[in-house]
Amino acid sequence: MNLLTTLRGSLMEGFLPAGWDLEKIDQLAQRSGSAVVERRPWWHANFEPVACASLTDFDTYMGHEIAREIQQTAQAKRPLILILPVGPMGMYRWAVYFLKEWGVSCGHVHGFNMDEWSDAEGNTLPPENSGAFQYAMEHAFYGPLGSLTVPARQRHFAVKSELPTYAAQMADLKKQGAKLVTVFGIGRVCHIAFWEPHFAAEFATEAQWKQQTHRLGARLHPLTIEQNALTSFKSRTTLVPAFANTIGPALFLAADKIIGGADGSFARGMQWQGLSLRMTLQHEPTTWIPSTYMPTLAGRLFYLSELAQPLIAECN
Repeated sequence: MNLLTTLRGSLMEGFLPAGWDLEKIDQLAQRSGSAVVERRPWWHANFEPVACASLTDFDTYMGHEIAREIQQTAQAKRPLILILPVGPMGMYRWAVYFLKEWGVSCGHVHGFNMDEWSDAEGNTLPPENSGAFQYAMEHAFYGPLGSLTVPARQRHFAVKSELPTYAAQMADLKKQGAKLVTVFGIGRVCHIAFWEPHFAAEFATEAQWKQQTHRLGARLHPLTIEQNALTSFKSRTTLVPAFANTIGPALFLAADKIIGGADGSFARGMQWQGLSLRMTLQHEPTTWIPSTYMPTLAGRLFYLSELAQPLIAECN
């Protein structure tokens, strides 16, 4: 007895994205250990999953990866476009540490936050609200860098007035030789940024889906809201907006390199990201599971080793 055998007539019927093959996803969920990161034919030759034994290792490795991109592009005198997430977050402290230790200025960096909470019209939380992604970035990354920080005019946030200009700004920077790096986490329903799986129903072809640069007031999946209630709002679901502004596949899939992270573990053996990690790595690319496209790009996905342990029931 499981969800597959009891779905019909339940409140879960029609709840998960329509394009999900639950039997296939359940088969992927049975993978563990090395089978979770087994190379697949659609992976980029230079895509690499990196196991992290602890959250400390995860934050350090991912922060170092970001700092090295900033250092190397500075040495090459090349502009750097960083598409940045708020979640995961622990890597920013280490990126700041390494950049300060090395004395690397971020004057050549252009940071584009990939998303922000909003209402249905795309109006966002004020930047002084502790739940706002702009607030999080200023306090975790831009502020702590001090004199080495990214210039204020080169910090971009997914607000209603600016998100629609992201594509043109990035295109102009690319013409100047900029490198584009997408830093990302993976959502409970396998979104990248807040580009949700149910958006797939709106597009006749994959090509049309891939052409989307952004969306204002995107309708979030209930699991996305609840994931964030648990991870960012201390379980207070009523604080979480039901909409968000977000970049689309045309931007996050344009990366020259990706730096991804999956750190979705709670205490006492509980976790929320093991299934999302398996779907991302082992399911062939499909618009119904946006994160499945990330392994088709060059770069690294850092993940907690715990997430690759067998996904079997354990009552907590």
